[in-house]
Amino acid sequence: MRLGVLDVGSNTVHLLLVDAHPGARPVPFASHKRPLQLVVHLDAEGAITAEGQRLLADFVAEARDFALRHHAQDMLAFTTSAIRESANGQHVLDFVERETAVVLRELSGRQEASMTYLAVRRWFGWGAGTLLDLDIGGGSFEMAQGQDELPDVAVSVPLGAGRLTRDWLHGDPPGPAAVQALRSYIRDVVQDAAEEFREYGAPHVAAGTSKTFRSLARLTGAAPSAAGPYVRRRLRRADLTAMIPRLAGMTAAQRAELDGVSALRAPQVLAGALVAEAAMEAFSIKSLRICPWALREGLILQRFDTLHFETAGRLPAGPHILPPEPAGALVLAAAGEPNGSAPL
Repeated sequence: MRLGVLDVGSNTVHLLLVDAHPGARPVPFASHKRPLQLVVHLDAEGAITAEGQRLLADFVAEARDFALRHHAQDMLAFTTSAIRESANGQHVLDFVERETAVVLRELSGRQEASMTYLAVRRWFGWGAGTLLDLDIGGGSFEMAQGQDELPDVAVSVPLGAGRLTRDWLHGDPPGPAAVQALRSYIRDVVQDAAEEFREYGAPHVAAGTSKTFRSLARLTGAAPSAAGPYVRRRLRRADLTAMIPRLAGMTAAQRAELDGVSALRAPQVLAGALVAEAAMEAFSIKSLRICPWALREGLILQRFDTLHFETAGRLPAGPHILPPEPAGALVLAAAGEPNGSAPL
């Protein structure tokens, strides 16, 4: 089937269409996105303005039509901190639904972290052992760690690269004092958050997801995106720390000329680098692996998992298909599984 996932983020609104079926790897079919920084459309009270609401509704309608035109059979639509933390978030969700008939589902920070972790677990597999995932968004920073398909601990803090740039880095380039003050603030917040992870021990694999981590890896020598998703990419803390003074001394226009940095994200890549550095220090990570899958893929995988169970009795017979369990056995198995419920 063809599934659409519409992601209303802090920097862009992005529709991804994938082809897959239960048990198969989701294969991207088409993508449609538009830069839309909703934080630019906040009033003095932190509410999204009428203009921002109209821009959002217009693109949601455009994405809906794009999905229908390309024969999508289902579409998940969600929003994260961009609307979650606005003063009129529910009003915005209601407005979009009235104007487009699309229901945007608001994810909590913990849900973001958990679904991103699910995608990373599927990408690296069980052989990764205990897995830690770090994800830097525009409005928030998510951390999750566990041994299973859902994390043992999932935390979200307001350290998104866009938010920090807007609140702390006002010059172009910012002054050294502003950079140092932000660095200290980030370290304090991340160190406190990392305390929740101590009882779970050190991970076997640390991974970074999101455009920010991919850009930072590219800036420190990782392969370009054109090399494909299966090329192994890493971000090393020593390389990152050495790069930060260079980024701090550049204007946004100069950063936009660097490989892997778009004009949209150039102003906030410095703040993202400071968050990545602080997280790698707090978790004692010298090098982390870059995962191409993140929140959208996690939601897609969960959706197909749901379809798998809904259609278990209708799967075609074959040597690789187990016969469905009796209904009573399934109920008992679900009831006896302590982590059987998904966080969404």
